[in-house]
Amino acid sequence: MIINETNYVDMAENTIKTLREKKDAKGKTLSLVTTSKLRNILSMAADIYNDVLLFKVEELNSEIRGRVDYLRIRVIYEAGREPSVKSLVTEAKIPEILKEVKTKQDYILFYRYMESIVAFRKFFGGKDDN
Repeated sequence: MIINETNYVDMAENTIKTLREKKDAKGKTLSLVTTSKLRNILSMAADIYNDVLLFKVEELNSEIRGRVDYLRIRVIYEAGREPSVKSLVTEAKIPEILKEVKTKQDYILFYRYMESIVAFRKFFGGKDDN
């Protein structure tokens, strides 16, 4: 996996730090994704997370894997609607990570990664638009 138990926090931190420094063609600093948008994505992920926690076996069944695929599509859709979300989704490699989720532990790790991104966005982000 792109993320693992030892690197997901650092990857989340580096993602937000990198996004804080991005500039447009005119040299103006790009705005960060709002915490509201991030929380919407986290909320979609939380619905799956709550069900995954109840699993007794490690391998995710086809219903949950279908929901993970749908989450990937929803994230891509949101990225297409909002440039700041697209920057985050691209920098954080969210669709690529979701493609790799096959087990309960994979999903729990992905969810922790998303929580870390939200935390670092809040810590480093400054004033929020929404």
